[in-house]
Amino acid sequence: MSHDPRPEDRHPRAGFVASLIEPLAHELLLALAQHHLACTQQLQLVLGPDRTREAVADRLDKLRREQLVDCVVRAPSRRTDVWFLTSKGARITQGWPALRGRPPYPITSATTARRKAPHSLTVLRAYLAFTADARRRGNAHAHFGWTPQVPHAIGDRGKLVADAVLHATPADVQRQCTLRAFVEVDRSPGGGERLAAKMIAYARLWAYQPPAGGQRRQVAGPLWRRWYPVFPRLLLILTGAPQQTLRSRIGELQDMAVHHPLVAALAGEVPLGAVTLDDLEAHGATSPVWVPLVGTQPCSWTEL
Repeated sequence: MSHDPRPEDRHPRAGFVASLIEPLAHELLLALAQHHLACTQQLQLVLGPDRTREAVADRLDKLRREQLVDCVVRAPSRRTDVWFLTSKGARITQGWPALRGRPPYPITSATTARRKAPHSLTVLRAYLAFTADARRRGNAHAHFGWTPQVPHAIGDRGKLVADAVLHATPADVQRQCTLRAFVEVDRSPGGGERLAAKMIAYARLWAYQPPAGGQRRQVAGPLWRRWYPVFPRLLLILTGAPQQTLRSRIGELQDMAVHHPLVAALAGEVPLGAVTLDDLEAHGATSPVWVPLVGTQPCSWTEL
């Protein structure tokens, strides 16, 4: 559906040249376009040790005055600013090469930002744990991608939205092959039911094949082959409850990977692993903190 842009929309880049030629402004806009929502400290960590928190906070304030970003105050602390792109900022960044092929920017208002902030900031914590681990290992410039909120169709009516899709080339993997993973971050709302339902949805995505005939005649095999050469491994990250409770839930997921027919079929072909967010942040993604859902020996996510 087309629409006639308002006069101020017809030339979205006009007036923003000064911001975009300044490297820190560019980095912040790109980070918010990639991760949707982030607090000031998280943005500083995304950008890396070369950027101080003071410099990041100062540049965010300037970008806000230029109406490229905005923020909401996160409850209940009422101290943490959560930043997001305005409609102008989203229009400016949408054509940048690093963002090609990504889903549309999902934040449309401050109300949407407040609603999405608790989960989005937790997903970003998981991303930062991966990047911190890579930096510690001297792999800061390796190919490393993280795309949050990636939708996948399952038939005509079903849809699975991955919390994030990770693709990376870890330095310790032979032949420097690219590894892909679906990442699900569970904050424990309502116990483990959400995560169990997501596992079943991933199993459905793995098994689903479009019906023969019609416009889908050209698709051979499972639908997921439209997007991935190999079905990505599934990484489950648990938080929001005591460690003992979370480890019990990992045990329940292991039982599910054995006894649920469709999930068991998935587990027989696709690496599945779980970890608590506390362990991930404390020890790093490539440490042996991941519990395979088929098997008992903890390992790195690259070794699942």
